[in-house]
Parts: sequence; structure tokens; C-alpha cells
Amino acid sequence: MNLRQIEAFRAVMVTGSVSGAARLLHVSVPAISRLLSHTESRLGFALFERVKGRLHPTAEARRLYVEVEQVHGGVQRIGSLTRELAARARGFVSILSSPSLGQMIVPLAIAQLRTTLPDLQVHFHCLNHDALKERILQQRADLGISTFPVDHPNLVTRPLAAARLLFICPRSHPLAACEEVGTDDLLPHELIGYPHGSPLGLRIDQMFADREMAPRFHVEVTSPHYACALVHAGAGAALVDEYSLQGWLESRFKVIPVRGAQPIVADLVHLQSAPLSPAAHALLHALHSVLLQCGLALPFAEGQAIG
Repeated sequence: MNLRQIEAFRAVMVTGSVSGAARLLHVSVPAISRLLSHTESRLGFALFERVKGRLHPTAEARRLYVEVEQVHGGVQRIGSLTRELAARARGFVSILSSPSLGQMIVPLAIAQLRTTLPDLQVHFHCLNHDALKERILQQRADLGISTFPVDHPNLVTRPLAAARLLFICPRSHPLAACEEVGTDDLLPHELIGYPHGSPLGLRIDQMFADREMAPRFHVEVTSPHYACALVHAGAGAALVDEYSLQGWLESRFKVIPVRGAQPIVADLVHLQSAPLSPAAHALLHALHSVLLQCGLALPFAEGQAIG
């Protein structure tokens, strides 16, 4: 099957009819019918059966469709890559980020960058740890900023910032008057929690690993940003990272340091075999500037990570 035949076959599978495929591909119905007939002739087996006026894929067609979808996805990725390569020639940078930094810190850096490079095209996505690593390995992004350790022989990771784990609560909460809190203080109270295996979920589990009891979670959220929103609305208390808190500096809730909590390090991640472009370096300078303003930048970030 050539790409034109694959495209026509997939269109019929997706739409369920020859007329639907014709509309999807912006061609005539007879053109799709001829292409399908020629494809079946070349393959030596039927792809569709007509039952009561409707097309039904054969068992062979259903098996073939699984492979065709993979080919179609590859063609789509090639199209995306060619557009990115064309954009790079005009000035382009792609950054991925953990959600904690992606809520406020990375947007502030992009805004700062565009004041000096207004024509630069920027692609920015918030992703989880696994997706971030995979995209950089596939050379689909220039750099990533991750709050979860990224370990791969083909990737370079360098620490950019360190943030505290903080307890946030409404001002009416029993712990609101504390200057700092520890695990003993938190155990009697319900918290807003995170999924097991998520960066903050793992940190909280480790905090209470040597305790006989664990915190009680009455609400679960996928991001500390949502936890901040819930606490701001008076719906409970939570443990959040200092990166996420940058978007809630004017909030109504109380912010309290957590005693003995390990700092949350944000690492720069990029492909070892691909040096950072001038545009990526410019974005890192802007990011470092924002982190300095927030009091989160590590002392050696300028020299080692940006260079």
C-alpha cells in the first residue's frame, strides 16, 4: 500500500463510509471507490463488506488498521517536525516544564524573553516526568525543566533552582498560627493530596515513611496549582512546592514552612548530543533572571547551566 491508499483506507475506517472519507479528504466519492477497489485488488483480499447499505471492515481490515494508525501517526510527526524546522530558521525555541514551574515561572521567563526578542517563536508545554524525558530524547524540544529526577545516558541534567515544601491553610485553620509545622503537627488534620507516584505524592509518602500513620486526604488533585486554588477557596489545607506558590502570592491563605523537608530541586534537561541554540540560551537567561527575582535560583546556575 502506498501513502495515498493508506490515507483513503484510514479515512473510510474513521468515517465509516466512502462518502465520509471523500468529505474528509476533499475528493470525489468515485475517486475513493476506485482507490479502494484498486487497493483490494493489489492486496488480494477484501477490506470492507457491504451489509444493508453500510460498509463493515473485514477482520483483515481491522488488523491492518492498527498498523495504518501507526504509519499515519509517523506521517503526522514528520509534518510537525518539518514545520518546526522551518520555524527554527526564523527563530524558534521549544521548552517543556513540570507543571509546578509551568504555572507561573516559565511564563514569566517567556514574557521577559519576548520583550528583547519579539519575533522569536516559542513552543511551551507542561508535561509529566516521563513524557518530558521522551520528547527531549526524540528531539521534539530544545530543553526541559523538571522537578523530578531525569536519568538517561543521552541527557544532560543540571540543577537550576531549589524550592521549599510549604504547608498552606486558611487563616482559620488550627495550624495557621504556627511558625513552622512538622509531621506530628500535620497527622491529626485532613489534607488535599496528590496521586501516588506523582512528584509531590512521592515526597509526602517519603516524609511519613517512618511513621506508623499517614496523612488523611479528603481531596486528591493532579497539580499543586489546583491545591492552591482549593485552599484559597477555603476547601482545606495542603502541602505544596514553592514554585507553584509564585502564582498565589496575593492569596488569602497562610503559608508555613515544613520542618525538616528536603528542598525540591528543578533541573535543566537537554539532549547531550545537541548543543543548545542561541534562542534556548536566551530563554535560560530569562528563566534564571525570574528565578533570582523569586529567590529560588541556585548560586551556580548562571555559570553551569547557562554558560
